[in-house]
Amino acid sequence: MAGRPSQIENRNFLSPTGFKFVLKRSPKVAFFCNQANIPDINLGIAKQPSYLKDIDIPGDKLIFGDLSLRFLVDENLENYMEIQNWMRGLGYPEEVQQFRDLNNEGIIKGNYVQDRQNIYSDGTLQVLSSSLIAKFQVFFKDLFPYSLSTITFDATNTDIEYFTADVSFKYTIYNMTDLSGNPL
Repeated sequence: MAGRPSQIENRNFLSPTGFKFVLKRSPKVAFFCNQANIPDINLGIAKQPSYLKDIDIPGDKLIFGDLSLRFLVDENLENYMEIQNWMRGLGYPEEVQQFRDLNNEGIIKGNYVQDRQNIYSDGTLQVLSSSLIAKFQVFFKDLFPYSLSTITFDATNTDIEYFTADVSFKYTIYNMTDLSGNPL
């Protein structure tokens, strides 16, 4: 029988600690990233009317969940401010110049950047095997942050726990590929 094998060939389990994340616009966040996810995906459902009972049929739009990252916050807040300044540039809470600054500090320089790389960023979640060898990757297109968690100081803590921050991203689409870029 040609085609895909009917049994699982690799019987090793996927490790939750084996990953590496790369975010073009915020490399400091990616470097200290200690938690990431492959977002959920849901297919909408359409209702086919019937005189007895409506029948659920597959819809035609996929709904992708958010990409969530957790990262350790460095002592100078550099990685935290990478995200906060990105968000402030997108939302320009004080003046429109903040959006212009965001556009100017991006990857590609110029007044009229056509591919929007200065507002959005691509990201890659590389998943490692149990032997910490890269196995496959999840490529995210046109990421932008929409939520950044608080940093709460508490003088009553007796143990030192280093700060982490959570950031949530929206994106256009994600695709899972092998290391050569072939779809899984």
